[in-house]
Amino acid sequence: MAMSGGSSATGTLSEINVTPLVDVMLVLLIVFMVTAPMLQTGVEVDLPDAKAKTIPDDQGMLIITIAPDHKVYIGKMQVPIDQVEATLKANAKLQADHEAYIHADQNLTYGEVIKVMAAMQLGGATKLGMITDPLK
Repeated sequence: MAMSGGSSATGTLSEINVTPLVDVMLVLLIVFMVTAPMLQTGVEVDLPDAKAKTIPDDQGMLIITIAPDHKVYIGKMQVPIDQVEATLKANAKLQADHEAYIHADQNLTYGEVIKVMAAMQLGGATKLGMITDPLK
């Protein structure tokens, strides 16, 4: 009685065919490559160019945006300019980190940006950062 480690003529084939798996993975890769740029959200602003160090990770940062039409957004939520301070005082993340970033259109006047920065400081932001486009 000899026992063999291989498959017999009447046994089942135990090899896995990976071709369908590779096909599915390639299709998913293409889908994610096409949809990823569409998921980029936020308010569209024309940022000034500056030679500055890039922020490694913008996830979880509190970003206040001033749009070209002078509307102020905290994250994606539009806030009247006279309510920025009160809204930031109620923001738990800002009260814990005391850090916020301003994302302003370059065509706004200096005074408009300073009004929002002052409201940010009164709202509890002791560390203010300015977001710019890196020089190309």
